[in-house]
Amino acid sequence: MAIVVLFILHFTNGNTDKKSSENVVENVSESIGSRLPLAFVRTDSLLNNYKFFIDMNNALMKKAEDNNLIISQRAEKFRKESQEFVEKAQRNLFVSQERQKQEENRLIGVQQDLENYAAKVDREWNQERMRMNLQLQDTIVSALKQFNTPKKYEFILGNSGTENILYADDSYDITKEVIEYLNARYVPSKK
Repeated sequence: MAIVVLFILHFTNGNTDKKSSENVVENVSESIGSRLPLAFVRTDSLLNNYKFFIDMNNALMKKAEDNNLIISQRAEKFRKESQEFVEKAQRNLFVSQERQKQEENRLIGVQQDLENYAAKVDREWNQERMRMNLQLQDTIVSALKQFNTPKKYEFILGNSGTENILYADDSYDITKEVIEYLNARYVPSKK
């Protein structure tokens, strides 16, 4: 806009001096405003301090720990049964070759079941994590729409380290305000 004004002034008045063009630029800058209608949120700080995310993440980590414990217990049981099988086979303690083969097949089935269970648990955990991320994103976007009503930012950007924004003046950082707003809205669910 300033360039257009300067262009017009330059060609409409060939004798325009440097001072008058600087005044025009200052006037255009004042009319636009000294601050741009944008802000950014440090997403890593947001996630570290947003109670909803902390609670959801803790629940997800608890579920992962519980799943790992169950898988470890099953794996330990399988390891012991396999070890007993090997010892029995080495000592020829099976009644028959057929009985040994049946036990071997049973252990192969147990191992397959364990692997299938671990894969199922992993898939379910990943689906839960994806659902949580979508819910988190929906919650934040919805809250930011309400948060922005009186602020009238044209853009609210997310920033994680230097991933999206390489430099921004700290006066555009609204992370603290957004965290306070989100946490004030959050009501933990009772289990």
